[in-house]
Amino acid sequence: MHFEHLRALAAIVDEGTFEAAADVLRISPSAVSQRIKALETSVGQVVVRRGVPCTPTEAGSVLLRMARQVQVLEAETRHALGNGVSSRTVTPVAVNADSLATWFVPVLAEAARWADTTLDLHVEDQGHSSRLLRRGDVLGAVTADPAPVNGCRVERLGSMRYLPVATPALRGRFTTGTGVDWPGMPVLRFNAKDDLQHQLLSARGVERPPPTHTVPSSEGFLAAVRAGLGWGMIPELQLETELAGGSLVLLEEHAHHDVVLHWQTWTLGSERLDRLTGSVRRAGRRRLRTTPPDGRTTASRRS
Repeated sequence: MHFEHLRALAAIVDEGTFEAAADVLRISPSAVSQRIKALETSVGQVVVRRGVPCTPTEAGSVLLRMARQVQVLEAETRHALGNGVSSRTVTPVAVNADSLATWFVPVLAEAARWADTTLDLHVEDQGHSSRLLRRGDVLGAVTADPAPVNGCRVERLGSMRYLPVATPALRGRFTTGTGVDWPGMPVLRFNAKDDLQHQLLSARGVERPPPTHTVPSSEGFLAAVRAGLGWGMIPELQLETELAGGSLVLLEEHAHHDVVLHWQTWTLGSERLDRLTGSVRRAGRRRLRTTPPDGRTTASRRS
């Protein structure tokens, strides 16, 4: 397994096509194809599914993980040998949209000062981000999975609390003598993976879904709730001014859901990964809840 063959595999997966990978590697598409054929010959298996975009096979995912690790270690080794200024290496990371819009922002601020690293953020639901680690797509991931992926280490970051909120006008329109008219009030969802609203409705005996709007953006989701399009479960971290100012109101006390987040990264002796882990850890400690959740947890939320 030559380094150049592994680099070609990583470039194809990152760029999506052999031609785009050739542009990044500054070689011809035929040279990229030859390197992949040589890699497949050496391992005796197909490593890339030819399509648009190209994707790694199961064997290719194993090699892709190795390729990512080689890239990180090679860059750090060159720097340790004193071969000039440390070159930038791409660090792919998976993080869910709500985290990216809230507590993860300080990580981006710190990364802006790293002269040897560029971030490649993969926005993925925290209940599914560990899959990206297994495939070798990312070096680290914010995930709801407490069980470490093979070859990875994991640490608990804290919990993210979601609250059911709506505009005062919407709540007023759908309030009865017995409380909120859950079956009738329009509701929002982020995407098909977002089941927080459904969980709350099911707990209140609502079997048929009310009118449901889909808004696949963390900031757009909050904007839609502010506009009165429907009610939704919003991260507490995004509601610091809305609840205090009265532009949004809680629909029910003690109806929150806590999502426990973990940070997983490869078990690799890398200064870059250690630095990233430290940054994620500090950001989590500053903004996430550190107390144990109250049992109302979920592992499925917005990507």
